[in-house]
Amino acid sequence: PVPQMVFKTRVRDESTEGPNPFRWQEVSTDDIFKSKKVIVFALPGAFTPTCSNTHLPGFEQNYDEFKSLGIDEIYCLSVNDAFTMFQWGRHQGVEKVKLLPDGSGNFTRLMGMLVKKDNVGFGERSWRYSMLVEDGVIRKVFSEQGKSDDCPTDPFEVSGADTMLGFLKAY
Repeated sequence: PVPQMVFKTRVRDESTEGPNPFRWQEVSTDDIFKSKKVIVFALPGAFTPTCSNTHLPGFEQNYDEFKSLGIDEIYCLSVNDAFTMFQWGRHQGVEKVKLLPDGSGNFTRLMGMLVKKDNVGFGERSWRYSMLVEDGVIRKVFSEQGKSDDCPTDPFEVSGADTMLGFLKAY
């Protein structure tokens, strides 16, 4: 099963005035995964090159095809705070994929995917992976090879949208 925890997110609140019309909302893993077929893809950081140019856009562009294959939701998870994830989503023009902030890295740690990226000044971040979760149970994980602290490269071979689409079409 997926790790049980609560994410600290921000949601739009029209009753809040000013340039930041949002409020805090706690979202549990049950809220995200219970009775649903969900894809989560995790990446090292908002606004970073591979994450912004390829990883997130691949899932956003193929969202409708994923839906046609029975996927209820797609989440992009990163060890970033809710404000950064929101601004990154705006910057990227994301309309379909949901951005999930794991600000303290708790979910990532429980998944065994937290790595140090001090060599590039990031601190602790998520290793790059994608997974299919059905009703809270992890069915398949595509994790990039070479997972290690301070990995000198940023592998992106198996965690993208194309790999997950291929898997789902054969699943």
